Amino acid sequence: MTAKPDAAGRRAARLAAIQALYQMELAGEDAETVAEEFAAWRFGREPEISPGELDEAFFGDIVRGVPHRQGEIDAAVTDCLASDWRLSRVDSILRAILRAGAFELIARPDVPARVIIDEYVELSFAFFSGDEPGFVNAALDKLARRARAAEFGAD
Repeated sequence: MTAKPDAAGRRAARLAAIQALYQMELAGEDAETVAEEFAAWRFGREPEISPGELDEAFFGDIVRGVPHRQGEIDAAVTDCLASDWRLSRVDSILRAILRAGAFELIARPDVPARVIIDEYVELSFAFFSGDEPGFVNAALDKLARRARAAEFGAD
C-alpha cells in the first residue's frame, strides 16, 4: 500500500515551486538548473522550505512540468482572464502561481481540483494582501471547471 502524500510536504513543494518559477522567468534559467539550485542551497536553509517536510518529487514535477507544457498552460490561463487582459500584464509572482496551479489542474489528475484551487489561493496570501487571492481563486476555478468538468458535476 502506498503512503498518502503529506499535505504539508506538498504545500511546501508548491511554495518552493512558485518561487522557482518566478526565478526561472526573471533570470531566464532552465528548470533543471533552478531545481538543482533549490535542492542544494534553499531546501533546509529557509524556514518555509524544510527538506524534512518538502515533497521534493512533487516540487520537481511542477518546476519541470510548467515549462514543458508552457504553451498549453499559458493558453488555458489566458482563456480564464478577462478579454482585455493578457497574461504578460499579470504580475510575475501571480503568473507563477497561476501557471503552477494550471499545471496541476491539467497534468495532475491525482490531486482533486478543489484542493489545488484552495492550496494556491492560500499560498497567494504569502505574497499578496489585496485582491490577488480572489483573482487566483476566480481564474483557477474557471480553468478547473473547464479542464475537470466531471469533478464539478458537469458533462
